[in-house]
Amino acid sequence: MTETQGRSPSRRAVIGWGGAGIALGAVTAGGAVAMAKGGDGTDPGGARAGGAVEFHGVHQAGIATPVQDRLHFAAFDVKTDDRAEFVRLLKDWTAAARRITAGKEVGEGAYGGLAEAPPDDTGEALGLPPSRLTLTIGFGPSLFEKFGLKDKRPAALVDLPPFPGDNLERSRTGGDLCVQACADDPQVAVHAIRNLARIGFGKVAVRWSQLGFGKTSSTTPDAQTPRNLFGFKDGTRNIAGTEPDRLKEFVWVGDGDGGANDAWMRGGSYLVARRIRMNIETWDRAPLQEQEDIFGRDKGEGAPVGKAKEHDEPFLKAMKPTAHVRLSHPDSNGGITILRRGYSFTDGTDGLGRLDAGLFFLAYQRDPRKGFIPLQRRLAAHDALNEYIQHVGSAVFAIPPGVRDANDWWGRTLLSEEV
Repeated sequence: MTETQGRSPSRRAVIGWGGAGIALGAVTAGGAVAMAKGGDGTDPGGARAGGAVEFHGVHQAGIATPVQDRLHFAAFDVKTDDRAEFVRLLKDWTAAARRITAGKEVGEGAYGGLAEAPPDDTGEALGLPPSRLTLTIGFGPSLFEKFGLKDKRPAALVDLPPFPGDNLERSRTGGDLCVQACADDPQVAVHAIRNLARIGFGKVAVRWSQLGFGKTSSTTPDAQTPRNLFGFKDGTRNIAGTEPDRLKEFVWVGDGDGGANDAWMRGGSYLVARRIRMNIETWDRAPLQEQEDIFGRDKGEGAPVGKAKEHDEPFLKAMKPTAHVRLSHPDSNGGITILRRGYSFTDGTDGLGRLDAGLFFLAYQRDPRKGFIPLQRRLAAHDALNEYIQHVGSAVFAIPPGVRDANDWWGRTLLSEEV
């Protein structure tokens, strides 16, 4: 991050920043990139190595933005009961996010202020470029039990039902808020979450978090499709950024969605996050033919069964009835399509000599009731891949529209009427 020059001590430097007031299923169904500056919260210049992605836009950056290489995702519990204090936090978070995504330090920076006060920025990203950092905020169902927001809970923000095979850990599930930090440098992503958590000290607390690497979705039509930890290409048939009509149809909340109380979500989306443990030691002992039958694609080229090239149109009936591609394909699900931004993870071992590794699944959609939920029900019941995976963490969030300009802030459309 670039350093701030010519700083002078400020009241904020003395009291601390914010003291005045953070499914492997559906492999083929989503994931996208949009390149329209301002309108989609992305900036073509940010695609260059180390560049900055535009923070302001109709939609939040980090959804249709070209997928970066690294992730730090955090879910927070809200600890304050004071609505005005919570609004102040969201404004402080927005101000910090605006600076961090531009490659600047938080507040008055990491040094140069009063020696007797903690600095506004923690400093570990000094000298690093923006690295295409995006920060995306979401509101969980439990938030709407606070601050008199019950009538503002969108109809589409439903609690996810239990799915067959789920083994959810409470410590990795739910949350009042989430922040998704994506960047090409892991230190930049971690720095962002760390500083938002620091700003929120006493008002919010981290409930759980997840680091991710090796994006598991294709971001542009001509880019090489990434592979998951099972070694297969993942996200071959995702929505492309050259398909704004499909983004509008499947991802962005529209004018006709929900009732009068849902109007604040126009231009937003809904996020389902699932931590999926992959039993890679068992998978690694499976014969190649069995692996390919389970996915419905060959492992080398990624071509669907009976085809020669990865992007050839699949003939679903040529695949086994339990093949992942066949079950998750839109043609098998009434056209259901979601946008995916998943990442691989490895978090040490499970204490039994096996890697705690898998996929952190992130899926954006216009309505989970018509997207992830019916799709995952089908996969959980019939997918042969279930022998090798298990969903151990889960959350759903309403992702509000983007921050329009320098006077706007995260959550304004939800919270501004009574403040």
